[in-house]
This record gives sequence, C-alpha cells and structure tokens, in this order.
Amino acid sequence: MPGTEGEQQISGLQGVVINERSRLMRFLAARGAGDEAEDMLHELWQRVSTAAGHPIADPMSYLFRAAENLMRDVRRSNLSRERRQFDWHETAPTAEEEPLGERVLIARERLRAVDAVLEQLGPRVARIFRRYRIEGISQITIAQELGISLSSVEKDLQKAYRAVAQLKAKFDAE
Repeated sequence: MPGTEGEQQISGLQGVVINERSRLMRFLAARGAGDEAEDMLHELWQRVSTAAGHPIADPMSYLFRAAENLMRDVRRSNLSRERRQFDWHETAPTAEEEPLGERVLIARERLRAVDAVLEQLGPRVARIFRRYRIEGISQITIAQELGISLSSVEKDLQKAYRAVAQLKAKFDAE
C-alpha cells in the first residue's frame, strides 16, 4: 500500500481501506479469496485510488461493494482461463486421429536408423547425445562423468546433430 504520506496523497477511501483493513480482509477471505486476500486488498486499494474524488455517503458499503465486484471479476477471469484450458485440452488427438499402424512402423524404422547413425559415430558420441538430448543431463555433468573437456562434449554433440540433420534430410526427400 502507500509509503509515507509525503510520497503519496491518501484519498478518503484509501484511508478507510487502511483503517478497515482487517474487516475487508475477512470479507474477501469469506468470499473465497483465501491466500489471495492480501493481493485482492491491494487491488481494491488500486481501484479506489483511481476512483473519482466525489464524496461517498457510506464509504464502507462502497468498499464492500467494490470488493464484491472485484471477487466477481476474479471468478470470471478464472472461469475464462479454465475454459481456455479445457478447450485447449479438447483439441488433443482423438483415437481416430492417433497414428495409424503404418505411421507407427515408419516412426520405429526411422528411430532405428537414428540409433544406427549415432552408433556409427562411436559409442561416446551416441552416449553423449542420449544423455544430453533424451535424459536432459547438462553438458558439464556429462564431461565430468566421462572425464573429458566441455569442448569435447560440444564437438561430439555437433557431430551427432550433423548426422541426424543429414538423416532427416534423407527422410524428407523420400
């Protein structure tokens, strides 16, 4: 909320928010804000700081109404986000869209070809490639495990990448 009074002028409603902080926190928590009540109160603070400066007959009613509207906005936002997530998950492939047997066989054949190309480069290159790209192990850790320099790991990865890229180009040409 605000710093010192010299930094920022506190409006009448902001003063009420400060004085009635605990009541407003309980109100927000009771309406489902939970751990977010503090953030919601800050959002309420921001809203009343930008509100028009006209006099308000019952500031507490005004603030409770504003807090209720804020909670409604948050619920709507959460609902929209959940709908987007649900809609996104609904675009996942159905059983009919899953790869057909032929595509599965082609994918397995290509995987065997990649394995063969990597093995032709040597067992160390193949191991480094698998550890880094498949297992997610850092290059430094791989270098330490194998007792080689980081530069050697990088060079072996470059060899593997070039070989896989050439194989991909061959697949694309077919």
